[in-house]
Amino acid sequence: MTDLEACRIETELDRLGATIGRRVVVTNVTASTNDDARQAAAKGAPHGAVFLAESQTRGRGRSGHSWHSPAGENLYLSAVLRPNIPPMALPPLTLVIGVCVARVVDEALGAEGRARIKWPNDVYVGEDKLAGILVETSLRGSAVDAVVVGIGINVHTTVFPDNLRATSLRLLGARVTDRSVLAALLLAEIGRAVTSYEARRLEPFHAEIERRDMLRGRLVEIGGVQGIAAGVDADGFLCVRAEDGTTHRFGSGSVDFRTFQASSPGARESS
Repeated sequence: MTDLEACRIETELDRLGATIGRRVVVTNVTASTNDDARQAAAKGAPHGAVFLAESQTRGRGRSGHSWHSPAGENLYLSAVLRPNIPPMALPPLTLVIGVCVARVVDEALGAEGRARIKWPNDVYVGEDKLAGILVETSLRGSAVDAVVVGIGINVHTTVFPDNLRATSLRLLGARVTDRSVLAALLLAEIGRAVTSYEARRLEPFHAEIERRDMLRGRLVEIGGVQGIAAGVDADGFLCVRAEDGTTHRFGSGSVDFRTFQASSPGARESS
């Protein structure tokens, strides 16, 4: 008996009055739900079409990193969005989706503020990774054609590979672990957030991003600069204060990003 069913997700979406998720596809096995959503978007899938799977054989995260995707245990979800925003407004959208995931995690745990956002695309509880986000876009000329938002949330997994520092809702004792319910809650949040982002960009979310910021005060190395993370600015850039006192801003497309366990020069690197 699976707890991931399209009909149940759609019923929950109706109950929540969600604005997206009016086409829900659940498959048993797929290479990647993001690939499914991208292919559907290229064929004209509407705003809010959603693709989920029980397992992925080539699930991926940011920079092509693989996503641990055991069968029947977690939430692997990708949504096609067609937001009315210019291309320059795309990068901060990942942070907005992070806020949506964090809110649902808090609701599942029954505790406000436990979920934190690790800029630019991960959600943690404590020092353990719970969820990851991958946003991929396609343009038509100079306009945004489609945005595919991929989200992986660890729900039922209790044993992870040794190289992963991760946790799951079940390990955290969450009161909500039904994947159909979680998917609907998440889609409802995303629908509201996209509408708000179209109108006001990052402004309605910035204070919450700051409250949930996992990196603030930690030693990071990004774009060849090592320093202390000093928060996320109003445009979604990570601010890093270098040893010489200068502050550098980095967008989410920056490469060679590393964080460390403590804010001292001899700190241990963290994945």
